[in-house]
Amino acid sequence: MSFSRRSSISAVALLWGGLAAAEAPLSAIDWLDDAATVSVTPPLPPVTKGADLPEVVVTPLDAPRADAAGLLPSQVTGLPASLWKNSTTATLSRALGQLGERPLPALQALYYTLLLAEADAPPDAGPDAAFLVARLAALRRFGAVEPAMALVERAGGATPALFDTWFELALLEGREEPACTALADAPYLSRDIGARIYCLARAGQWDSAALILHGAEATGALAEPDITLLALFLEPELIDEIAPPPSGTMTPLRFRLFEAIGAPLGTRDLPRAYAMADLRGTAGWKAEIEAAERLAATGAVAGTRLLGLYTARRPAASGGVWERVAAVQALDAALAADDAEALGRALPRAWEAARGVGLETVLADLFAERLLAAPLPAATRPLAAEIVLLSALYERAGDILPPSTARQRLLAGIAAGSPREADAQTPLETAIAEGFSGTAPAPEHRSLIDGGRLGEAILAAAAQLDGAAAPPAARAALSTLRAVGLEETARRAALQMLLLGPSR
Repeated sequence: MSFSRRSSISAVALLWGGLAAAEAPLSAIDWLDDAATVSVTPPLPPVTKGADLPEVVVTPLDAPRADAAGLLPSQVTGLPASLWKNSTTATLSRALGQLGERPLPALQALYYTLLLAEADAPPDAGPDAAFLVARLAALRRFGAVEPAMALVERAGGATPALFDTWFELALLEGREEPACTALADAPYLSRDIGARIYCLARAGQWDSAALILHGAEATGALAEPDITLLALFLEPELIDEIAPPPSGTMTPLRFRLFEAIGAPLGTRDLPRAYAMADLRGTAGWKAEIEAAERLAATGAVAGTRLLGLYTARRPAASGGVWERVAAVQALDAALAADDAEALGRALPRAWEAARGVGLETVLADLFAERLLAAPLPAATRPLAAEIVLLSALYERAGDILPPSTARQRLLAGIAAGSPREADAQTPLETAIAEGFSGTAPAPEHRSLIDGGRLGEAILAAAAQLDGAAAPPAARAALSTLRAVGLEETARRAALQMLLLGPSR
């Protein structure tokens, strides 16, 4: 039966009478306490080498300092502390809100650097920590839940400005206990009644949770789906009388409540951040692989994690994801055996599998070093060289195939940072070569840089390049990225535009 207001009040009345004396029904959520976490290291433009991410320490900060919080100090990023100087919070937040969900991988790495960088807050930073909230929202859209969680904890999530963001990220990651403890100690941190009820129940205060739920229903303070899910969470036995609501508009709390009442939802059609739930050891192998593919495509999960899943066991079937598993396993085996004939068969197959799900650069970074040392048949060398060009070892692609055509010479020139216009054969190739010909930023970005708005200029150039179908935009963006010291980003982005297409 569907859940009505009348049944909700009846359910809560039952809870009042029984929950205080009964043992809390924790069985439905025991697994939450043991959920595994995923190690995430987003790819970063290697401006400085040999530095480790600093240890995360939870320290509440005032709003301007919260907006300045980051995980990557200047000596790691190579970016100055004045990155956001003279830019307004509204302008930066708008730019971050417009970032594409699948940027070129080189630009994705750049965005992570900007989003996680320690830098002075914008001059108009206010008590709402709006700039930090915008950065966290961008990370979440990319599926980078763990870096976002580390960032909000560095800033100190136990503030009214940041708590709701902290709590939702904690729900997505599966470790909400610290946030719930903070809310129990300071209920003023959030106006979200659902969060209050959920945290009280997790703490075993079932009668208090039921009382608040009853009041929220009576006053209309909670939407009907939340009332139903919370009532079922408080008393799982009601599942025999009350059907869970339609999934509808998803929130992290609703998602976790569906899990807790024994009706977990698939994540394939949900925003990317929800895929983290399938990497906690509670989903099947297929769901884990598909989730890791979605997250690896945006750098939110390391490619090595995906490779570990691909090679964990033999494919369970054929078609779809299993074809990709079989293709990667065949390539891994051929490389391990130094079998040139097997490599000639396996590499094109694995490459096509990766292209089908937008994982070309992930596969390239995973296998480039081994390809450079492999006994490649002559017919496979052009493909292997292009794969290496898409990896962090792009400068060594000539070790596999010395350039002999105009296109190969152009690609090799980009890898070296000095392409020749004579090798360009299309308007886009010409624009890219021109972008590497000077050292000054494009006129449309110069005023931003001169005005102390470096971060804003980088975001503008990156967005321009990411959507660059027009050669003038590519030329301008590459010129600016190189002028501000992001040479490797410019090179890898240009190579990706030519080998993968201007946008994903």
